Amino acid sequence: MTWIIQAVFSFLAAAGFGIIFNAPRRMLFYCGFVGMTGWLIYSVFNAYSGDPMQASFLGAFAVAIVAHLFAKRFKMPMIIFSVAGIIPLVPGGSAYNAMRHIVENDFLTSISFASRAFMVSGAIAMGLVFAEVIIQLFFQSMTKRKKGSAL
Repeated sequence: MTWIIQAVFSFLAAAGFGIIFNAPRRMLFYCGFVGMTGWLIYSVFNAYSGDPMQASFLGAFAVAIVAHLFAKRFKMPMIIFSVAGIIPLVPGGSAYNAMRHIVENDFLTSISFASRAFMVSGAIAMGLVFAEVIIQLFFQSMTKRKKGSAL
């Protein structure tokens, strides 16, 4: 039951940010789907590995792959899907706790939360970049195959 609730709320969060970012109305469902996919992959890997950095990397990787597939399918910019889809993975809670502990003059705890937020953010960025590189390599090899078979 928890997975269903997480799927619904991550879908709503991503679709809601699609509205905020002025995504086309007919693409809001797909923006929500991308966010839901990334969050569920994150949740599964975080539950089994216990490492939020690896889980964030894999979730962002999945977001970029699905966003790229939807972009090709619907002939839309990938950014429409990836920005809205990455929102559920953003470590807002850790960043908030870091700021809260700074205000409370608890700097050691603040450093812990801030470093965690920074590392998760870096893992998200790396997941997006690695997926983009792999997709570009894949499409280049497909283009070369088509040119080679046409000769």
